[in-house]
Amino acid sequence: MTLNLKDKFDLCNSIADKFQRARCRISLEREIVREGLKAELDAVSLYETLALMTKKPQVRNVVEDIAREEKAHIGEFLALLVMLDDEQMDGIKKGKKEVEDVYGR
Repeated sequence: MTLNLKDKFDLCNSIADKFQRARCRISLEREIVREGLKAELDAVSLYETLALMTKKPQVRNVVEDIAREEKAHIGEFLALLVMLDDEQMDGIKKGKKEVEDVYGR
């Protein structure tokens, strides 16, 4: 069963035990940040595709600029996620090393 964020919020608030409620809220905060990150990644993909499709340089320039702004938002969400999830930075470092091993950097 998959719960949406509102249902998870309600579930967390309904937990009587303070410790368990706090653990639920931490998990919810991480999920909120991950949802924001997914939305920003989707936005970058959309804007980069739209920039490729337009024939007007002015439109392309503005849409590319918007895509760059979304990339900054990705960085903000990643920074939040690293702050909220102690394992996330280890995962990023491991993934980076694996890519470098494949590509020889």
